[in-house]
Amino acid sequence: MPTLQANGLTLDYESFGDPAAPPIVLIMGLGMPAIAWPDAFVNGLVERGFRLISFDNRDAGNSTKFGAGKMPNLATSIAKALLRLPVRAPYNLDDMATDTAGLLDALALDRAHVVGVSMGGMIAQVLAARCPTRVMSLTSIMSSSGNPNPRVALGKRRALEAIISRPAEPTSIEAVVDHFVRVFGVIGSPGFPTPVDILKRDVERVVRRGFHPNGTARQLLAILASGDRRALIEKITAPTLVIHGADDPVVPVAAGRDTATHISGAKLEIIPGMGHDFSSAILPTLVEMITAHCCAVTRPVPAAMPEEPVVPTAAA
Repeated sequence: MPTLQANGLTLDYESFGDPAAPPIVLIMGLGMPAIAWPDAFVNGLVERGFRLISFDNRDAGNSTKFGAGKMPNLATSIAKALLRLPVRAPYNLDDMATDTAGLLDALALDRAHVVGVSMGGMIAQVLAARCPTRVMSLTSIMSSSGNPNPRVALGKRRALEAIISRPAEPTSIEAVVDHFVRVFGVIGSPGFPTPVDILKRDVERVVRRGFHPNGTARQLLAILASGDRRALIEKITAPTLVIHGADDPVVPVAAGRDTATHISGAKLEIIPGMGHDFSSAILPTLVEMITAHCCAVTRPVPAAMPEEPVVPTAAA
């Protein structure tokens, strides 16, 4: 992947489709590199006339890492966040939103549609609120407003434990792949289960791109340190689509409803059977929802079919 300089960092990124087509910037979730966006999802939107730009967030993939300083205790930090107490972190979601704005600057893009998943949805919300002239439309998927109410903020205990767990042998690719297969087995879509062999193949591609558990922990701290963002996202003026799985065990569907409630004019789409992943069975629905949403703002440029077959991957 090529790199660029943004907000004083080096970010790995990729661009797909016609450079002259309306751009969609994809912001990935907690700990996941850009390659976690399913190929079928990316190519589906390219085929509908959009340019897709994905990148590794700071502390993920091959983008800049933040290794200095002692790591705070995650369990303590989560408890503090639920009690609305300050949480120490090396950076927050505002910093990560500034990274995305810097990406747009480096690519000479004045504006773009922005699609974020999970933590990426939170970053996208902050970007839309802080930089309204840069965001043509916002799509927030399986994300939240930072509302600390436990009924909104807390998923199922087993799923949360899976998210913050670490593989027994972090230096072994096979062990890390097996670990993430177990994680996605817990947080995945109960209505659209992914066969284990396909999940293992997809996860291995992500793991080989880069597994950085301390970086994932710092990203989680960024979420916790950013606190309740409801007052901020009420400032969003970009046309907004909120998509959430009815069966998400990590970020409960109540968080999706809460997010849509606090963004004026937001459209809420709840998908029955969807958990906290990108099951291949859900991708056509997501592509159609996002295409319709973006097309209401800009007219896409028809694109040719991809020359090579694509392989869907898992995302978190």
